[in-house]
Amino acid sequence: MSGPLRSGPSTWRRAATVVLAAGCSRPGPAGPRSSDGFRLLLLQRAPNQRFMPGAHVFPGGTLDAADSSADWLRLFAPRHTPPRFGLGREPPQQPPFPGLPRDDAAAGALPDDVALRICALREAFEEAGLLLLRPRGSEPASQQPGLALPLPPPPGLAAWRSRVRTDPHCFLQLCALLDCTPDIWALRSWGGWLTPYPHLSRRFNTTFFLCCLRQTPPVEPDHIELVDYKWLSPAEATECFLSKEIWLAPPQFYEIRRLETFASLSALYRFSSDCPLEITEKWLPIILLTADGTISLLPGDELYRKDSHFLENPMSTDKKTEEILKEGKVVNRMVIHGFLLYEIYVSLLSNNKRVYPKSYVVQKNPPAHL
Repeated sequence: MSGPLRSGPSTWRRAATVVLAAGCSRPGPAGPRSSDGFRLLLLQRAPNQRFMPGAHVFPGGTLDAADSSADWLRLFAPRHTPPRFGLGREPPQQPPFPGLPRDDAAAGALPDDVALRICALREAFEEAGLLLLRPRGSEPASQQPGLALPLPPPPGLAAWRSRVRTDPHCFLQLCALLDCTPDIWALRSWGGWLTPYPHLSRRFNTTFFLCCLRQTPPVEPDHIELVDYKWLSPAEATECFLSKEIWLAPPQFYEIRRLETFASLSALYRFSSDCPLEITEKWLPIILLTADGTISLLPGDELYRKDSHFLENPMSTDKKTEEILKEGKVVNRMVIHGFLLYEIYVSLLSNNKRVYPKSYVVQKNPPAHL
């Protein structure tokens, strides 16, 4: 099925998100002991926010012209120079969803993936007070493999965050004062999501990055956009969502379930380091309205259609959700039962370059992991 977009289609704002996975220790008989588990940083949005009020989200925000300013070139020099700044090969260009503009480079002096990394790191500072920076005198990142470690907060942290929030160019000024660069090399590609229909007023084309940290750093929400935070393992985040302690948007829930497939922080770090160019695909969910519910279809699902018609329109069927689920053979989908209840159905197989979550079906009592 194909067709033209309706007049005045919505636009997608470029954005970047960083998933922070930090090592954690667990108590043992003789006190804390080393563990290779990890927790994720989830920030709670203020209830007065227009977009996803009250939701727990990964740090992130919209791309600003300051993130691709030519002034960054002087700060990265002389050790890190254009065009790739030591990031390695350029990620492959993914063909856009029909009707969507291609992810062209940011209108500035820096490559697109560099500007988006700076955006994600700037937002992590604004929202959580985290300084993921690298001293300018350090060796090139390629010679220093390992987990990232945020810098201690500078004097006048609140004042600097206020300045950066008001004017993103101030993030560069802070980095220059500390004689550091944003640690763009600590961020690994982790795909991305586009806001689907029917969110027509505020839709985002969001690039996801992953950053593995040695340990959980202190976090200070800005108490403007963000009011609280939690460090939770993927399993803990799932249970908190199901118990209605937190609310997660469908992409965050899917990604958390995907991250739970990794048994350890070292496995997650190794996977993201070994396959940085393969984890670049962005997903635009297509909404399927059934006779009694809603299914979010994702790439790879047998019902998914890359068609410009579905940028502004849902698919629909007279069948009930249960019928659609029983008929599905090759599936990658989420059933949206309501604001606080999702299920995931996946038959696609993970491999050494791509990881999918396991199906997650909520029974009445208890939840079942398939």
